[in-house]
Amino acid sequence: MTDAPLVLGIETSCDETGIGIVRGHTLLANSIASSMEEHARFGGVVPEVASRAHLEAMTPTVEAALAEAGLKFSDIDAVAVTAGPGLAGALLVGVAAAKSYALGLGVPLYGVNHLAAHVAVDQLEHGPLPKPCIALLVSGGHSSLLLVPDVAQDVISLGSTVDDAAGEAFDKVARVLGLPFPGGPHIDRSARDGSGTAIAFPRGKIDDGTLDFSFSGLKTAVARWVEAREASGQSVHVADVAASFQEAVVDVLTRKALQACRKYDVHDLLIGGGVAANSRLRALAQERCDAAGVRLRVPRPGLCTDNGAMVAALGSNLVAAGISPSTLEIPADSSLPITTVHV
Repeated sequence: MTDAPLVLGIETSCDETGIGIVRGHTLLANSIASSMEEHARFGGVVPEVASRAHLEAMTPTVEAALAEAGLKFSDIDAVAVTAGPGLAGALLVGVAAAKSYALGLGVPLYGVNHLAAHVAVDQLEHGPLPKPCIALLVSGGHSSLLLVPDVAQDVISLGSTVDDAAGEAFDKVARVLGLPFPGGPHIDRSARDGSGTAIAFPRGKIDDGTLDFSFSGLKTAVARWVEAREASGQSVHVADVAASFQEAVVDVLTRKALQACRKYDVHDLLIGGGVAANSRLRALAQERCDAAGVRLRVPRPGLCTDNGAMVAALGSNLVAAGISPSTLEIPADSSLPITTVHV
């Protein structure tokens, strides 16, 4: 696709300022500036801190992406930006920057959905998406099951979290275990020295007949188990707790995902979002997909977490599908529904 347009993608939904550049399904640059260290001492992302960090990082991160791709501003054919969902202030920074770049360069602007972008990014590694596919998106703010007939135009919600998202539960359990923020990578590493069957933690909504998720009860069960051990003077083997908690999460995620595949007779499963970088989730999903005859697609870990490449990838899909560009009046919508791919 050498004649495909060059799309600049801007992602600022949370704490990463991500700038990506793609041509068709070819990734040319993926530059990220993270403010995670600034949030670590608070044990979570502080919206005002994230917004200020995006303001400071925007121009140098865009310049870094252009340098990585060996391009000039004048080479860009379209600009795509996350318009939602996410933190309102953080989104505003990205949307304002995207409008400025699009207007200044005289190129079309595409406001896109953050969650649909997590689906689209897999194309940069594995090529065009099967139509349809089931997508399991798991991150700090979202746990969603989607039916995706066409990522540029048609994304259908099948189920979502009714309380804590999977990534949020990882962060909260990490805090209980005295592990650093963000909790996901630290629990993943700690769990490798523990047993996933050491403690029988609950599996929320595992057999309730829906495709929804619930991890709040699991998080509470872990906290109470640790408190009870400490109150009785017994030691807490952090690795076993981490492994058993992690196993409960990935068990539910993979079971529900394959239930969706069976229910809708879809034979391709895509997993995206920050939690998709979890090694146990990737391994168990592969094992269960192989047994069920389902083809599994998971981007490399660097493309699972928030990044500009995913936004550019979805923007490229919209351009290829002939979707009309957004206007310069597009809002930043912190609660943008997944069914709205383009605003």
